[in-house]
Amino acid sequence: MPRNDGLPPGTLAMLILRILARGPLHGYGIAQRIRQLSSDALSVEEGSLYPALQKLLLKGWVKAEATVSDTGRSVRAYRLTPAGRKQLEVERANYSRMAKAIALLLESA
Repeated sequence: MPRNDGLPPGTLAMLILRILARGPLHGYGIAQRIRQLSSDALSVEEGSLYPALQKLLLKGWVKAEATVSDTGRSVRAYRLTPAGRKQLEVERANYSRMAKAIALLLESA
């Protein structure tokens, strides 16, 4: 069963930016991609996903545009902006540094 509890703050934003680095996608597609790429270890509920997307829109890290899905439905697709691409690199570096610090602590304790 996919789980999402316990994600460190800011991790969802980083995951969304990473997914959108591959190309524009609508909200449901973003949630599905996160689930697939995490081998079903992570799932994102709408109640978490859409507020996170709204924050990314306000920060200018993503843009949204109306489009039509593969099934013919009107959807809102999200696209990474150049500022979002730069932020993704910052988030990746911060996450990597934090993960290494935690690993060091766990190995030395």
